[in-house]
Amino acid sequence: MKIADVRVVLADIPVRRPHHMSFTTLHAVNFVFVRLETADGVTGWGEAACLGGPTWSEESAESVAATVERYIAPWLVGRDATRIEMLRGEMARRVQGNPFARAAVEMALWDLAGRALGVPVHRLLGGRVRDRVPLSWSLAVAGADAEVEEAKEKVAAGHRIFKIKTAAHPVEVDVERVRRIREAVGAAVSLRVDANQGWDRPTARRAIRALEPFGLDFVEQPLPRWDLEGMAEIARGASVPVMADESCFSPHDALAIARLGGVSILSLKVTKSAGLLGTMAVARIAEAAGMGCYVGCMIETSLGTAAYLQAAVAATPVTWGCELFGPLLLAGDVTREPVRYADGAILALDGPGLGVEVDEARLKEWTRR
Repeated sequence: MKIADVRVVLADIPVRRPHHMSFTTLHAVNFVFVRLETADGVTGWGEAACLGGPTWSEESAESVAATVERYIAPWLVGRDATRIEMLRGEMARRVQGNPFARAAVEMALWDLAGRALGVPVHRLLGGRVRDRVPLSWSLAVAGADAEVEEAKEKVAAGHRIFKIKTAAHPVEVDVERVRRIREAVGAAVSLRVDANQGWDRPTARRAIRALEPFGLDFVEQPLPRWDLEGMAEIARGASVPVMADESCFSPHDALAIARLGGVSILSLKVTKSAGLLGTMAVARIAEAAGMGCYVGCMIETSLGTAAYLQAAVAATPVTWGCELFGPLLLAGDVTREPVRYADGAILALDGPGLGVEVDEARLKEWTRR
């Protein structure tokens, strides 16, 4: 399983409708695809999705591509693709930070390993503990009427969980939005809100208090990434559970959050944790601390979604579902067959490797020129 070739592809895929968050409005997702090929012709693919440049984190598609091509690919060629733990450690030593770049390469290594053995990656992670994961749809539409209509349409299609993007508007506007959505979907549907670091401590307290009557499952990342003590303080004073996302990239972050207490849910993302090994480590810390997990997304194609899904079905503390809706929001895909959804859930994949096949002709449609 010697790696003979590393190829990097930059691509851009529009979204079906603008996606509004506290830090940007997304019209297209920028992707880096990594293709590894062994000397005997086995291929594996990985993906990093970025939201309009270095907006959500410090990385952009351009920086991911440069990091992989210049600093990872040269020494990766000739290495044994099955020694994933060793290669993960060497990447971390050679490339400080840059978790999205490292994750794209590690995904491709897992894909290679699974294909060589003829088993799905979740088998290599310990086996799946669930065969489907409840799916949350993010309501990030411009205009209150439009998002109410989208929520109604999704409920009719079987969705039972919604996450509402907040903090791009004054608190009073967000509260009214949530009120209208709750009224439209009824009490049986789960609602969550995500501030994407958009509030300070006083605003977060005021917002959470005002949103409490609407029966929220949780509030995600109300404060800036760096304010771990504030997150703990806000969480201890709220009747609604608080989830850490941007504050929790690494196992070190997860441990720090667990020690401070208060926060009761961690959001798992394969790219922010530099790969599946880091993601599973975060999940283990959450489990040991008595916390739950939720699998977020960066609006991946079916390829990246399949990688995230391996962790979602294999990590025991994923008790809050997922938001692996990327293929439903994107205007195009890169695999022969998409990931599968049914009855408000995403279904486990049992094909070898990540469980999907990249269609290079489809990828070429979106490749940056």
